Parts: sequence; structure tokens; C-alpha cells
Amino acid sequence: MKTRLKILVQKTGDELRQAMAAKKCWRCGCFQDTVNTLQGSATINDALGPLLGEAQALFEPKRYDCLGCEVCWPAVAQNLAAEIDPVVAEGGHCTTEEPEIRQGWPPLPGDYQVIRFQAPVAMCTLNSDHLIRELVGTNIDGLSIIGSLHTENLGIEHLIRNILANPHIRFLVVCGEDTRKAIGHLPGQSLVSLARHGVDEKMRMRIVEAKGKRPLLKNLDISQISAFRQQVQVLEHIGLTDVQILGDLIMDAATHDPGAFAGAPLEVNPVPIEEANAPARLTLDPAGYFILYPDQRHQRLMLEHYSNKGVLTRRFTATSAASMYVTVINAELISRLDHAAYLGRELARAEYALRTGERYIQDRAPGDLNQSSNTDCNCKPSGGER
Repeated sequence: MKTRLKILVQKTGDELRQAMAAKKCWRCGCFQDTVNTLQGSATINDALGPLLGEAQALFEPKRYDCLGCEVCWPAVAQNLAAEIDPVVAEGGHCTTEEPEIRQGWPPLPGDYQVIRFQAPVAMCTLNSDHLIRELVGTNIDGLSIIGSLHTENLGIEHLIRNILANPHIRFLVVCGEDTRKAIGHLPGQSLVSLARHGVDEKMRMRIVEAKGKRPLLKNLDISQISAFRQQVQVLEHIGLTDVQILGDLIMDAATHDPGAFAGAPLEVNPVPIEEANAPARLTLDPAGYFILYPDQRHQRLMLEHYSNKGVLTRRFTATSAASMYVTVINAELISRLDHAAYLGRELARAEYALRTGERYIQDRAPGDLNQSSNTDCNCKPSGGER
């Protein structure tokens, strides 16, 4: 045991000397925070006190918190020192403050795209952000959420808490490129290590066998870690970026869905399913109303806009519903959300009729007319959308 302790002290000192020899470290938060943290440990200070004093004497006014160096000697030194005295694992840089929780799902913000709440597969693309866009565009069944991951502390904490808030997620595909540096954040390797080995509570919730800079999950407790490891089967495919293969993996995992997980510790209010109600009253849009019909002869949609006094004000033609509603919105001819929803529905119906040759009759807007609505129309509405 004494021999191992001696080796750890020597290696820690060697890494510090590497940092001391590099002038870029003198003004870097990584170096300064590490030295201050190690000086705060009586055990480390007894072994390396003079060297730490020399390192502190090199400090210059801090210009940056972290340079993202390919090899971060202070981080290596602090990781080694944490094996001598676990208290130094919580040292300064690569902060892990408590994030703000919001209502709904996912409860924490992040670089992700939500597909469907009740799907069983989540995907983590690590540093390959482009995979998010490419995989979302394939409309793969079974995919619930897809996002990137760049840090082995806050990033993994956010991922875990978002997954625990959705009991339908039972698989996590880890793919894409991990940080390929001697000492980088290595979120992928750290996430897989967490799934396999868990955390060491005595080491301040340090992920066992993780090789990242600060694999500390300070904002989670052991019950959350345990629930995550029970709920989700992690499918490791680090380095894989082939969209077709990844799509096949998602669909295969979805076919083995065991159903919703019941053991997650609740942290946020669940999002209830609410019954939608049909509109009871129709309030006229002060901006007016529309008459729509497909012109089969010329294969175009025709739209007429009227004031609420029945005066024709504008006429439009287009080959697609999208062109028509964008034009109407830009012309500021619609001012109510319910009216916009109605027009979008009718444009879609008219476009379908135009393409298929089926007969189209414009439906009236839903609900009974609210005669006290705020409009300049004193007439009784008839025809068209009303």
C-alpha cells in the first residue's frame, strides 16, 4: 500500500511539473484551480508542499478557465491526487452546478431533439452533432429523443435526469465520436463505465473506471444512479456514425421493448394527458374571412379575402397550401390562432382535392357564432368559412 501511495505521489508531481514548464498553464484556470485544491488537502500538502508552493509562485492573472488542451496536465494530476485523498476530486474547474429544473418533459435543457415521448429508445450521439439532424430526418419508429453529449459530469447528469423523467425509455444507444484526446472529457467512455460499474460514493460519486477530466455526478444521489442503470440498457456503439446501421439498431431495440419502467424516483411533475374539447363558440377574426376553392382546370388553389362586412379585399393563387398560408400570414390577413388553424386545415383539404380530383366543399369554422365578438361586422354571417 505504501509503495502504491509513493507511486501516486510521484506521478502527481510529474504531471504538475509538466504544467509548470508550460507558460500557457500559468494563466489558466485548470492549473491554478488544481494547485489551490491540492494545497487544501493536508495529505497532498504534506507530500508535495514545496512543489505546490513553486507552482503557485508561477501564477499570472487568469486569462481563461480552460483551453481544451489535448493533454491537460493539471487534470491528470488532480485525478491521480484524488486516489490519495478523495476530497480533492471536487476541485475547482469543470464546474458542476445544480441545473434549473423546468416543468414538463424533458425537465432539463440540452442539445437534443424530442421525437416521441412514449417511444422506448433514446440515442446519444456524443460529439457527432450532425447525426441528430440526419437521424431525425429518417423518421425512425421507436426513437424517443436524440441528443449530443460533451461532458462527463453535467452532461451525463442532464441525460440521466431527463431519461428518469420518462419511464418509456428502456434503451440508450451511445454512438458517434468520443473526444479523442489523452485527457479530454471522454463523455462516451464515462457514460458506458457508469452503466457497467456505477459510481464510488466514497470518491464523491465518481464514475468507476471513467477516464474523463471530472467524472463526478455531484447533483445525483445513489438512488437515481441505481434507477438509471435498472431502467436503461446501454447499447455501446462509440465511433459508429452510419445512419442506416444506427436506424436498424433503433428499430431492433424497439422490438424488444419491455414496457414502461416503474422504479424511477420522481423529481418533476409528470405531464398529464388532457382531454381536448371541441370549440363551443366561434369568434370572428377582426382581420376578416376567406373563401377557398381549388381550380381543377389550372391546377391551382384560389383564395379570396373579405372584410367582415363582406367586401372583397384580396385575391391569391398558389400551387400549394404552404405557399398560400405563408403569403396570408405575411400579408397580416389573419389575427387569431384558431382562424389560422382552421385555414391551415382547409388549405390541406383543398390541396388534396386538387391532386386527386375529388370534390371540395369548404367547411364552416367550428363553434356557434359569438355575436358579441370584437368585430366591425354587424351582419349575419353566411357562406364561406363562417
